[in-house]
Amino acid sequence: MSGKSLVLDTNVIIYLSQRIVKISDFASFEDKLCISSITYMEAMGYPFKTREEELFVKELCDMCDLIDITKPVIDKTIEIRKKSKVKLPDAIIAASTIISSATLVTANVKDFHDIEEIKIIDPTSI
Repeated sequence: MSGKSLVLDTNVIIYLSQRIVKISDFASFEDKLCISSITYMEAMGYPFKTREEELFVKELCDMCDLIDITKPVIDKTIEIRKKSKVKLPDAIIAASTIISSATLVTANVKDFHDIEEIKIIDPTSI
């Protein structure tokens, strides 16, 4: 597989469900889509306006590889939190992305700007 690994942030999943962005805006058929376990919890806990939107998000999350909170993710999260004032959920998402050698897809670039190691795609600015 020659594609890249992309970790979808919660906002991107919601934007996809609301058709604000399309997967083709930032990913190719060869890319592997992933989500952190934090993103899964945030996305599925979102107050959806319709049942269709909730089903779309559930199906999208089920299609993605889930990145669990493992010891390496925990260690990287602690390192990120010691170096910057990133909120804990964002630090876990960033650590999951870095440990997976992936690129984070987020519209909230500012939430991750203090993390030097992370690669980011903002689908709203493409």
